[in-house]
Amino acid sequence: MPKDTKTIIDEAYEQYSDAIFKYICMMVRDYQQGQDLTHETFIKAYENYESFEGKAELKTWLFRIAHNVTIDYVRKKKPLRLIESFLNNKKDPSPLPEENLKIQEDVKVLYKGISNLKPAYKEVIILRKIKGFSINETSEILHWSENKVKVTLHRAMPLLKKELEKEGYEHETKQ
Repeated sequence: MPKDTKTIIDEAYEQYSDAIFKYICMMVRDYQQGQDLTHETFIKAYENYESFEGKAELKTWLFRIAHNVTIDYVRKKKPLRLIESFLNNKKDPSPLPEENLKIQEDVKVLYKGISNLKPAYKEVIILRKIKGFSINETSEILHWSENKVKVTLHRAMPLLKKELEKEGYEHETKQ
């Protein structure tokens, strides 16, 4: 017996909501807004499921919706406020082992560096390098050609490296 739309979207929510939430949070740097935009993503998926043709994976289609919902939100909000909200994001004050603290500091530097890039560079780095999508999947999510994904990533990575160096991050080199 075929599944109804509600069941399909419910199952997709269980399977992909965490990954989509993390993707959105990387873009907007606001936990509560990330939750709201994640829910909006799945509402839109439910409302528009009949338009899903199955040409892409369901996960890719959902990330495309999340991308559109997030871009719409970002366009309405001033970019400076996004950066400020990211930098002022409060963390759990409980003490952490030294290694975890170092990792947290590196992640902050990485996200700060990413936040200083233009939106296209930010998106392609998050999707390809952080979320681990393939070139094909990234091109479907962003509605770009595969070549544009490759070229944009190729241009974005050196700029990210410069941003990280500005923040004082030193990349370890092989001896």
